[in-house]
Amino acid sequence: MNQKQRDDILFEQYPALEEAYHHTMEFRNIYEAKALLNAKERFECWITKSLDQQTKEFNTVANSIQYNLNNILNRTGDSVFKTRNTNANAESFNSKIKLFRANLRGVTDTTFFLFRLHNLFA
Repeated sequence: MNQKQRDDILFEQYPALEEAYHHTMEFRNIYEAKALLNAKERFECWITKSLDQQTKEFNTVANSIQYNLNNILNRTGDSVFKTRNTNANAESFNSKIKLFRANLRGVTDTTFFLFRLHNLFA
C-alpha cells in the first residue's frame, strides 16, 4: 500500500484531518511566492481562512502570524522570496558547534575551544 492509498483511507475516516492537512500545505506554499507583496497577500488570506475555520490550533498560529507579520516579512523579506536564500547553512553550523560542545561535556577553556573549532571547521 502506498502513501496515497493510506492518505485516502485516513482522510475518509477523518475529514477534519484532511482539511487541516490541506490548510497546513497552503501555509507551506506561501513560501513559494517570489514577491514580498504576493507573500503578504497570501499570509493575510491564510490568516483570514484560519480564523474562519474556528480551529483552536490554527487560531493560535494565525493570531501569532498576524501580530508578527511585518517582522516575519522584514526578517525573511527579499532574501527568501526573491533569491531563495535562507539561514540554513548558519543553523547547520550552529548545530555542529553545539554537538561538538556536548561531546566535550562543556567548555572550560574558551580560547582552546575556539582554537579547536577553528582547526576542525575552518
